[in-house]
Amino acid sequence: MKRSTKAALLSGLVFPGIGHMVLKQYLRGSALMLAALIAMSLIVRAAISRALIVVDRINSGEIPIETRAITEAIANSTGGAESPIVKISLIVLGACWLIGIIDSYRLGKAQENTIRE
Repeated sequence: MKRSTKAALLSGLVFPGIGHMVLKQYLRGSALMLAALIAMSLIVRAAISRALIVVDRINSGEIPIETRAITEAIANSTGGAESPIVKISLIVLGACWLIGIIDSYRLGKAQENTIRE
């Protein structure tokens, strides 16, 4: 498999920046990984806060312990998922993934061309 394809697949299917690491572009890969991890941690934090709100409502007896009631409570909860930080984090995570794929493929192609010459 070509280096460019391998790097793009790793960045797309595993995690942003992994393809850069394979291509020995450690600074770019680390920057993408860090940005993606920060964005992901903010998204997970918001999801956990939503879940804790629902759990508190279950513990207080406001929501019965039934699958349908819990599912409705989760769907109707607004524990920060609509916040601008979460929306921006989703955009940043998507951008990191897309940049990781495109840039690692481009760098891999450049390395392949250098090797041929």
